[in-house]
Amino acid sequence: MYISTTYSTNTLLKELLAKGEWREGERFLYTAFQTAGRGQAGNGWESEEGKNLLCSVLMNYQPSAISRQPFYLNVLVSVAVHKVIRSLLFERSGLCSLSEAVSIKWPNDIYYGDKKIAGILVENAILGNEVKYSIAGIGLNVNQTTFLSSAPNPVSLKLISGKETDIDTLMQALMAQIEALEAMDEAQVWAYYRDHLYRREGFWPFVEREVSTAPTMNAEKGAEGIFLAKIENVRTNGEIELRDQNGNLRIYHFKQVRYVL
Repeated sequence: MYISTTYSTNTLLKELLAKGEWREGERFLYTAFQTAGRGQAGNGWESEEGKNLLCSVLMNYQPSAISRQPFYLNVLVSVAVHKVIRSLLFERSGLCSLSEAVSIKWPNDIYYGDKKIAGILVENAILGNEVKYSIAGIGLNVNQTTFLSSAPNPVSLKLISGKETDIDTLMQALMAQIEALEAMDEAQVWAYYRDHLYRREGFWPFVEREVSTAPTMNAEKGAEGIFLAKIENVRTNGEIELRDQNGNLRIYHFKQVRYVL
Protein backbone atom coordinates (compact mmCIF):
# COMPACT_ATOMS: atom_id res chain seq x y z
CA MET A 1 0.00 0.00 0.00
CA TYR A 2 1.33 3.43 -0.96
CA ILE A 3 0.48 6.72 0.73
CA SER A 4 2.15 9.93 -0.42
CA THR A 5 2.62 11.48 3.03
CA THR A 6 2.19 10.23 6.59
CA TYR A 7 3.59 10.94 10.04
CA SER A 8 5.15 7.48 10.43
CA THR A 9 4.56 4.32 8.42
CA ASN A 10 4.91 2.18 11.54
CA THR A 11 2.37 4.25 13.45
CA LEU A 12 -0.07 4.35 10.55
CA LEU A 13 0.16 0.60 9.97
CA LYS A 14 -0.52 -0.08 13.65
CA GLU A 15 -3.54 2.23 13.54
CA LEU A 16 -4.96 0.53 10.44
CA LEU A 17 -4.51 -2.89 12.03
CA ALA A 18 -6.22 -1.74 15.24
CA LYS A 19 -9.20 -0.37 13.27
CA GLY A 20 -9.49 -3.49 11.12
CA GLU A 21 -8.82 -1.36 8.02
CA TRP A 22 -5.68 -3.12 6.83
CA ARG A 23 -6.28 -5.20 3.70
CA GLU A 24 -5.90 -8.94 4.23
CA GLY A 25 -2.84 -10.26 2.46
CA GLU A 26 -1.21 -6.81 2.30
CA ARG A 27 2.23 -6.65 3.90
CA PHE A 28 4.00 -3.46 2.86
CA LEU A 29 3.15 0.18 3.50
CA TYR A 30 5.43 2.79 1.97
CA THR A 31 5.50 6.55 1.57
CA ALA A 32 7.37 9.38 -0.13
CA PHE A 33 7.52 11.50 3.02
CA GLN A 34 7.22 11.09 6.79
CA THR A 35 6.49 14.11 8.95
CA ALA A 36 7.53 12.31 12.15
CA GLY A 37 9.78 9.46 11.11
CA ARG A 38 11.15 7.46 14.01
CA GLY A 39 14.33 5.54 14.59
CA GLN A 40 15.63 3.23 17.28
CA ALA A 41 15.50 4.30 20.95
CA GLY A 42 13.80 7.63 20.37
CA ASN A 43 15.95 8.85 17.50
CA GLY A 44 14.28 10.75 14.66
CA TRP A 45 14.79 9.93 10.97
CA GLU A 46 15.54 12.68 8.47
CA SER A 47 14.34 12.17 4.92
CA GLU A 48 13.95 14.59 2.03
CA GLU A 49 10.58 14.19 0.32
CA GLY A 50 10.59 11.63 -2.48
CA LYS A 51 14.29 10.84 -2.14
CA ASN A 52 14.41 7.75 0.04
CA LEU A 53 12.82 4.39 0.74
CA LEU A 54 10.48 4.66 3.74
CA CYS A 55 8.34 1.64 4.49
CA SER A 56 6.87 -0.67 7.08
CA VAL A 57 6.49 -4.42 6.76
CA LEU A 58 3.95 -6.63 8.52
CA MET A 59 6.19 -9.55 9.34
CA ASN A 60 5.17 -13.05 8.30
CA TYR A 61 6.30 -14.98 11.34
CA GLN A 62 4.48 -17.23 13.80
CA PRO A 63 3.51 -15.25 16.93
CA SER A 64 4.61 -18.03 19.29
CA ALA A 65 8.05 -18.07 17.69
CA ILE A 66 8.30 -14.27 17.90
CA SER A 67 7.46 -14.44 21.59
CA ARG A 68 10.29 -16.90 22.19
CA GLN A 69 12.87 -15.00 20.15
CA PRO A 70 11.68 -11.46 19.31
CA PHE A 71 15.13 -10.19 18.32
CA TYR A 72 15.23 -12.55 15.35
CA LEU A 73 13.02 -10.19 13.34
CA ASN A 74 15.67 -7.47 13.73
CA VAL A 75 18.21 -9.95 12.42
CA LEU A 76 16.07 -11.02 9.47
CA VAL A 77 15.25 -7.48 8.30
CA SER A 78 18.83 -6.28 8.83
CA VAL A 79 20.11 -9.11 6.66
CA ALA A 80 17.50 -8.37 3.97
CA VAL A 81 18.42 -4.68 3.75
CA HIS A 82 22.13 -5.49 3.85
CA LYS A 83 21.84 -8.00 1.00
CA VAL A 84 19.87 -5.60 -1.19
CA ILE A 85 22.34 -2.74 -0.70
CA ARG A 86 25.38 -4.93 -1.29
CA SER A 87 23.88 -6.41 -4.44
CA LEU A 88 23.01 -3.01 -5.87
CA LEU A 89 26.45 -1.53 -5.17
CA PHE A 90 28.22 -4.55 -6.64
CA GLU A 91 26.08 -4.43 -9.79
CA ARG A 92 26.99 -0.77 -10.27
CA SER A 93 30.70 -1.03 -9.61
CA GLY A 94 31.68 -4.64 -10.14
CA LEU A 95 34.01 -4.11 -7.18
CA CYS A 96 33.80 -6.44 -4.20
CA SER A 97 35.50 -3.76 -2.09
CA LEU A 98 32.57 -1.39 -2.57
CA SER A 99 29.90 -3.89 -1.60
CA GLU A 100 31.99 -5.34 1.22
CA ALA A 101 32.14 -1.93 2.89
CA VAL A 102 28.47 -2.46 3.82
CA SER A 103 27.94 -3.93 7.28
CA ILE A 104 25.30 -4.45 9.97
CA LYS A 105 25.90 -2.27 13.01
CA TRP A 106 24.49 -3.98 16.06
CA PRO A 107 21.65 -4.12 16.75
CA ASN A 108 20.13 -3.25 13.35
CA ASP A 109 21.60 -0.25 11.52
CA ILE A 110 23.20 -0.65 8.11
CA TYR A 111 26.51 1.12 7.58
CA TYR A 112 28.73 1.93 4.65
CA GLY A 113 32.18 2.32 6.12
CA ASP A 114 31.57 4.46 9.21
CA LYS A 115 28.44 6.10 7.80
CA LYS A 116 24.81 5.13 8.33
CA ILE A 117 22.80 4.32 5.23
CA ALA A 118 19.75 2.59 6.73
CA GLY A 119 17.92 2.16 10.01
CA ILE A 120 15.34 -0.37 11.18
CA LEU A 121 12.71 -0.18 13.90
CA VAL A 122 10.88 -3.39 14.87
CA GLU A 123 7.78 -2.99 17.04
CA ASN A 124 5.70 -5.78 18.55
CA ALA A 125 2.04 -5.68 19.58
CA ILE A 126 1.69 -7.68 22.78
CA LEU A 127 -1.54 -9.38 23.88
CA GLY A 128 -1.16 -11.16 27.20
CA ASN A 129 2.07 -13.13 26.98
CA GLU A 130 1.98 -13.43 23.21
CA VAL A 131 3.08 -11.21 20.35
CA LYS A 132 -0.01 -10.47 18.29
CA TYR A 133 1.94 -9.08 15.33
CA SER A 134 5.26 -7.42 14.51
CA ILE A 135 6.02 -4.49 12.23
CA ALA A 136 9.43 -3.59 10.84
CA GLY A 137 9.96 0.03 9.83
CA ILE A 138 12.78 0.63 7.35
CA GLY A 139 14.43 3.88 6.35
CA LEU A 140 17.01 3.62 3.57
CA ASN A 141 18.84 6.69 2.24
CA VAL A 142 18.65 6.43 -1.53
CA ASN A 143 18.88 9.62 -3.60
CA GLN A 144 19.29 12.28 -0.90
CA THR A 145 22.65 14.07 -1.04
CA THR A 146 22.27 16.79 1.62
CA PHE A 147 21.43 16.03 5.25
CA LEU A 148 20.52 18.86 7.60
CA SER A 149 19.71 17.15 10.90
CA SER A 150 22.11 16.61 13.79
CA ALA A 151 22.64 12.98 12.79
CA PRO A 152 26.45 12.69 12.76
CA ASN A 153 27.18 10.35 9.86
CA PRO A 154 24.49 9.82 7.19
CA VAL A 155 25.22 8.59 3.68
CA SER A 156 23.07 7.52 0.73
CA LEU A 157 23.29 5.19 -2.24
CA LYS A 158 23.70 8.19 -4.53
CA LEU A 159 26.54 9.63 -2.45
CA ILE A 160 28.30 6.26 -2.64
CA SER A 161 27.75 5.37 -6.28
CA GLY A 162 27.04 8.77 -7.87
CA LYS A 163 23.93 7.33 -9.52
CA GLU A 164 20.18 7.72 -8.99
CA THR A 165 18.24 4.65 -7.90
CA ASP A 166 14.62 3.92 -8.78
CA ILE A 167 12.92 3.64 -5.39
CA ASP A 168 10.04 1.45 -6.59
CA THR A 169 12.47 -1.07 -8.07
CA LEU A 170 14.48 -1.04 -4.86
CA MET A 171 11.30 -1.58 -2.86
CA GLN A 172 10.40 -4.62 -4.95
CA ALA A 173 13.87 -6.08 -4.40
CA LEU A 174 13.57 -5.55 -0.66
CA MET A 175 10.13 -7.17 -0.52
CA ALA A 176 11.43 -10.21 -2.41
CA GLN A 177 14.49 -10.48 -0.18
CA ILE A 178 12.45 -10.36 3.05
CA GLU A 179 10.10 -13.06 1.78
CA ALA A 180 13.04 -15.22 0.70
CA LEU A 181 14.69 -14.95 4.12
CA GLU A 182 11.43 -15.77 5.90
CA ALA A 183 11.55 -19.15 4.15
CA MET A 184 15.18 -19.80 5.10
CA ASP A 185 16.51 -21.71 8.07
CA GLU A 186 17.03 -19.33 11.01
CA ALA A 187 20.56 -20.63 11.63
CA GLN A 188 21.62 -19.51 8.15
CA VAL A 189 20.19 -16.03 8.65
CA TRP A 190 21.87 -15.73 12.04
CA ALA A 191 25.20 -16.84 10.57
CA TYR A 192 25.00 -14.17 7.87
CA TYR A 193 24.12 -11.50 10.45
CA ARG A 194 27.07 -12.36 12.69
CA ASP A 195 29.49 -12.67 9.74
CA HIS A 196 28.64 -9.16 8.49
CA LEU A 197 28.66 -7.21 11.72
CA TYR A 198 30.20 -3.75 11.74
CA ARG A 199 33.71 -3.82 13.25
CA ARG A 200 33.47 -7.58 13.64
CA GLU A 201 37.26 -8.01 13.53
CA GLY A 202 39.75 -6.58 16.03
CA PHE A 203 39.44 -4.33 19.08
CA TRP A 204 37.36 -1.15 18.89
CA PRO A 205 36.37 1.59 21.34
CA PHE A 206 33.06 1.37 23.20
CA VAL A 207 31.58 3.28 26.10
CA GLU A 208 28.88 2.27 28.55
CA ARG A 209 25.79 4.48 28.75
CA GLU A 210 23.26 5.00 31.47
CA VAL A 211 20.01 3.31 30.48
CA SER A 212 17.35 5.93 29.79
CA THR A 213 14.67 6.89 27.30
CA ALA A 214 17.00 9.42 25.67
CA PRO A 215 17.97 8.75 22.05
CA THR A 216 20.94 6.43 21.61
CA MET A 217 23.77 8.18 19.78
CA ASN A 218 27.31 7.16 18.94
CA ALA A 219 29.80 8.43 21.50
CA GLU A 220 32.50 10.96 20.62
CA LYS A 221 36.15 10.02 20.85
CA GLY A 222 36.60 12.26 23.89
CA ALA A 223 33.93 10.46 25.92
CA GLU A 224 34.87 9.28 29.40
CA GLY A 225 35.01 5.60 30.24
CA ILE A 226 36.05 4.35 26.82
CA PHE A 227 37.24 0.73 26.70
CA LEU A 228 38.58 -1.36 23.84
CA ALA A 229 36.85 -4.63 23.06
CA LYS A 230 36.12 -7.05 20.26
CA ILE A 231 32.76 -8.56 19.39
CA GLU A 232 32.53 -12.16 20.55
CA ASN A 233 28.89 -12.82 19.73
CA VAL A 234 25.36 -11.46 19.51
CA ARG A 235 22.97 -13.60 21.55
CA THR A 236 19.56 -14.67 20.30
CA ASN A 237 17.95 -12.21 22.75
CA GLY A 238 19.87 -9.35 21.13
CA GLU A 239 22.55 -8.87 23.78
CA ILE A 240 26.09 -8.30 22.55
CA GLU A 241 29.10 -10.09 24.03
CA LEU A 242 32.27 -7.99 24.08
CA ARG A 243 35.71 -9.26 25.12
CA ASP A 244 37.85 -6.42 26.47
CA GLN A 245 41.64 -6.23 26.30
CA ASN A 246 41.94 -7.66 29.80
CA GLY A 247 40.08 -10.77 28.69
CA ASN A 248 36.87 -9.91 30.53
CA LEU A 249 33.57 -10.78 28.89
CA ARG A 250 31.09 -7.88 28.96
CA ILE A 251 27.44 -8.43 28.04
CA TYR A 252 25.15 -5.53 27.09
CA HIS A 253 21.64 -4.80 25.91
CA PHE A 254 21.69 -2.29 23.04
CA LYS A 255 20.72 0.62 25.33
CA GLN A 256 23.62 -0.09 27.66
CA VAL A 257 26.63 0.48 25.41
CA ARG A 258 27.62 2.70 22.49
CA TYR A 259 30.14 2.53 19.72
CA VAL A 260 32.73 5.31 19.66
CA LEU A 261 33.11 6.77 16.17
